[in-house]
Amino acid sequence: MYKNQLFYRYFAEWMYLYKNGAVRPITFSKYKTSLQSLKIIAPKVKLSDLDRQTYQKILNEYAKNHEKQTTMDFHRQLRASLEDALDEGIINRDPTRKAVLKGTIHRNHKMKFLSQAELVKLLEQLDLESQLSWDHFILLIAKTVS
Repeated sequence: MYKNQLFYRYFAEWMYLYKNGAVRPITFSKYKTSLQSLKIIAPKVKLSDLDRQTYQKILNEYAKNHEKQTTMDFHRQLRASLEDALDEGIINRDPTRKAVLKGTIHRNHKMKFLSQAELVKLLEQLDLESQLSWDHFILLIAKTVS
């Protein structure tokens, strides 16, 4: 039954069964993102068709538009589901074995700060008349850093 199932559908079922509610919401959203990528990259790959070469092609395609660390996260998530498929006898071999992880060159990510004008606008919106609140904390941080 599962052997003819599409890989992305197996991953989706596995993800909701084992990860939903077991990991933080932000982590689960990363699984959802991986699922969307898998649907695009390998929409017709069945579990029965999944061998090392096919798996490597999936990783290589993903790596074309992602940094190596992101590709590694994608691989870890897919691999966890396939390890369970192996343990359950759904697949006979580990297609993730000796996978080579690639990725785009790490780019320097721009630091994000408020401009002076944006900071002034933010401070004007703070409600400092009421009880101690997050607004007071924001003011403290703004005055300490600037």
